[in-house]
Parts: sequence; C-alpha cells; structure tokens
Amino acid sequence: MQYAAIIHRPMSEFAFPLDEEHFTFRLRTAKGDLKKVIFYYADRADMASELTFYPIDMPLIRKDFLYDWYEVTLETPWQRIAYYFLLDDGKEQCRFAGDCFERMDAHIERSEYFQYPFNHKADLAVVPDWVHDAIVYNIFPDSFADGKRRIGKQGKRESYNQFPSDSTYGGTLRGILENLDYLKEMGFNCLYLNPIFAAGAYHKYDVMDYLHIDPCFGTDNDFKVLVQAAHEKGIRVIVDGVFNHVSWHHFSFQDVLKNGKESQYYDWFYDLPDPLALPEQNEPPAYTCFAYVANMPKTNTASPTLREYFCEVGRHWIREYDVDGWRLDVANEVDDGFLRAFRQAVKQEKKDAVIIGEIWENAEHYMTGDMVDSAMNYDFRRFCTQYFAENTLTAPEFDLRLSSLLMRYKKQMLPAQLNLLDGHDTCRFLTLCKGDLDKMELAILFQMTFVGMPCVFYGDEKGMMGRTEPEYRKPMPWDTTSPLADIYKRLIELRKMHPALKRGSFETITVRDMLLHYARNGQKERIEIAVNPGNVPISCSVSGDILLKKGYTCDLLMPCGYVVTRSILHGEHDL
Repeated sequence: MQYAAIIHRPMSEFAFPLDEEHFTFRLRTAKGDLKKVIFYYADRADMASELTFYPIDMPLIRKDFLYDWYEVTLETPWQRIAYYFLLDDGKEQCRFAGDCFERMDAHIERSEYFQYPFNHKADLAVVPDWVHDAIVYNIFPDSFADGKRRIGKQGKRESYNQFPSDSTYGGTLRGILENLDYLKEMGFNCLYLNPIFAAGAYHKYDVMDYLHIDPCFGTDNDFKVLVQAAHEKGIRVIVDGVFNHVSWHHFSFQDVLKNGKESQYYDWFYDLPDPLALPEQNEPPAYTCFAYVANMPKTNTASPTLREYFCEVGRHWIREYDVDGWRLDVANEVDDGFLRAFRQAVKQEKKDAVIIGEIWENAEHYMTGDMVDSAMNYDFRRFCTQYFAENTLTAPEFDLRLSSLLMRYKKQMLPAQLNLLDGHDTCRFLTLCKGDLDKMELAILFQMTFVGMPCVFYGDEKGMMGRTEPEYRKPMPWDTTSPLADIYKRLIELRKMHPALKRGSFETITVRDMLLHYARNGQKERIEIAVNPGNVPISCSVSGDILLKKGYTCDLLMPCGYVVTRSILHGEHDL
C-alpha cells in the first residue's frame, strides 16, 4: 500500500457539509493502489461507551495518471461525526483514522478517529444559485463603446476634485447601455465591469472616490440606468472593487500627507514611514504600495474605520444601484478579516450577491465559505493555454490538472469559479493560439462545457489579439466580423440548452495522447464531449445522439476536431 500518497484532511475540501443534513468526504490515493475503500461513520456524541460505526462503500469518482479520488456524500441528521476509512489494496487492510494508519485489530479511543466536530449552520459554504446559469461578459469600460456599435477612440481628460481623470479611447457607460442588446443577442446574462469609480488613470484602478462614477465614463445616474436596463434584459451586473490600495489623490491619503501621524486616516495605510513624503521622479516609494507603484499606496484593511468605510461602499452600490456582486481586486493581499467583514456586509444587503476574488493561484484558503464565493480561475486559463493553444500538455497531463481544479475546493463552490481564457491583465487567447481559430474554438467549447462560470473578455468574439498592455486593451473593433462570433453564439446556446452543462457532474471518460473525452452528467441527460487539439487523427467512439461535430467521422477525430453527444439518463448525478 502506497501510504505516502494517501491524503485526507478534516474540515477542508476533503471533508465538508453541503447543507444541514449532507456531508461530503474525500480521499486521495495513488493511482490503482487500492481495490476498495469503505467509509465508516458514527455519532461522535453517542453516550454509549463504544461508538457504533456504519459502513458505506466509497466510490472511486475520479482518476488521473497519478491519483485516484474517492468520494462519498453522507445523509444524516447528526451534527457531529466521527469517522475513519478502511483501506484494502488486495494484499492488506488497514484503518486510516486520525491521520494514522492503524492495524485492523488496534484499539482506538473515540477521540482518536477523524472528527467533524459540529455542523454549524453559520459556517455552511453557500454560493448564489444563479451562478450555475451565468455566462459572463467582461468589459474594460474605456475600450468598449461610446455609442451603439461604436467607439470614437478619442481620449480625454476630465477633472475630479481638482485632480485629473484620464481616458484613452473614450468608452462610456452610455456606450455600454446602447449595446446591451448586443450582449443579449450573443447570449450573455452577466456583465462584469472593470473599475468604474472616479480615478486618475484610464484603467481606473487608482480610485479617488468610491462613491461616484468616473467623469470620463459618465454620471452616477448613467450607471443606475445601465443596471436597470441590464436587469430588464435578464443581465446581472458585477462591479470591480479595488480595496487593496487607493489613489494618492484619495482624500484620506491627502490628509495624511498634510497632517502626518495627526491625521485621523493615518492607520488607513500600511506601514507608513515618518515623515511621509512622495518619492522624487524615478525613485521607489518609501511606503508600501500596490506592487511598487507610488500613486497607489496600500491600504491597511485591518483598520476598523477603513474596514467600515469599505463595507459601506459595498453596501452602497447594492442598496442604491442594485448591483449583483463584487469582483475584489488583489483579494489575496487584503487581510482575511476584511474579506469576512465585506462579505457579511454585502450579503446582508443582497443575499444572492456574488463575491469573486482576484486570486491567480490556488484559492482554497479563501474558498471556505466565509470570505469569497469564487476566484478568477487563472489556472483554468493556464492549463487551457498549455493544452489547446500550445499543445505542450498531453490529454493525460491536462486531465491531471483538471483534477486539481475539481478537487481543490468544496464541491458546492465549483460552479461559481470564474473560468476565463483571457482578461484585462493577460495576453489574448487567440494570440496564444497564433491566430488559429480552430484551436480557439476547441478552447471555447471546453470553457462552455466545464464546471464554473464561463467569462469572455470583450472583443474575443471579434477575433481581437494582443500580447501586452495596452495592446490587449485596444478599442472594441465594432466594424470587424469574425467566425468566432457565431462560434460563441452556438456554444453559449449549447450550454444554455442543456442543464447537465450547467449543473451536472464532470466525468473523464478517456484520455489518450491528445484525446480528451469527458462527460457532464445531469439528472436527465448525459452530455459527452471529445476534443483533439493535436496534429494527428485519433480514434474515438462516443455514445448518444450527435449535437455538434467538427472533423469527426467513422469514430475518427481529426486534428482540431470535436464531437458533442447527448444521451437520456435516469437517476441523479448532479453536483
């Protein structure tokens, strides 16, 4: 038995409640090592001298070329669970209990088993139900539109509180409003806006005022009209919250520059030097900033007064403008206490508001249900780049990485993950594909059929390319046509039409060379998808009625080919 590969952690993504009566438990082992795993559980508060354990076979739910993953969902009214695993590799058996591998005849005290101490209702991880159906369109406001199917590409400078506010291409909120019909026609039902609050630079990540719209983009009322119109079309609106840092033109930092330690806002900033002074040109700042950008000093979100100020910002845009959620910039650089306080404030104002953290790496630390609902899934982008665009991963290697995406969080958090191929901080995915539309199409198909919220950056459907800033933030090419627009429409419609693609479980069927054959299993249907981003044909047999295909004939999948099928199911397999 390969003990070193066996992993389980109580009260983590390996052991968690789904609701008040359902628990999920997971175990990871070496691939092909075990023949059987049996899960034993008991009421840990049982008053009897010895606990009575009940066995359940633990199914093998996922395997990749390194690991096997076992999972069981337990239905019980018990709030306190003691448990262990019986492991059998065909040659020996042992009990895995309390982080120890014990002989079958070893005596174990009740406190020495794995424990789930108490299923607190307040600690349940719950995400808004609507995220299952969300298909997100991400707009960089300065670059999108200033009218119907138009952007003038004319920069401008406005004044806000006597400080400059800049625009590069002239995009406005009214421009977005006039193109909501375009988003609706494409099939998007959720709009995520990069920062729109009063700020200095064109990107608006240096916020001067969190309670008003940037004058380059329009007025507060323009935004209210935009949200109302979006909601009338069934489109939710998520806004960008930049709380890790502010502009050095923000009133609080200006007050600290003037009054030093006597300022009531001194503790709003992180480790300020004494005395505080702005750096000379080309000199690094002496105070902590976002990265080392002097005009964006880092906030101290542990400050009680700053924390309440930002929480009121979160409440304000929901209460007064009815936004549907927040994307939190640099969420992994603010303190955990702030994330918990901000979540509580926002959820009290609107229970089903979504909170998405900009976290580029594994976000398990933040995905416990009390900080954020979702992370921007940059690992999804990274793995898709390697498999679809670059072909530097084989299908088995890609599948191993899919295991890391599917198993790293509590199961109920997965549908909320924001699955992007590119965004305002990354190279355009079509550029990574070297302009190959076939590779791009395969990646879009996977994005629309994987677990989580698909997120499309403005202009991808127009074939926009760009490797570095500001190239990948260029103006929306409204006069350009691209086959990708129809591809997006067709694949978005595919996701919308089939509940299994929105709420079904994910199953890998076959991985071989460059062939990835997988399924989404819902209550009533099974959708199978097979893709081949490689350069040679590969044999592939699928079941069910063909819904879509490209380069698939006689059980042979051509390079950059795919096939999508549907079968009717009986039984429940949903996430």
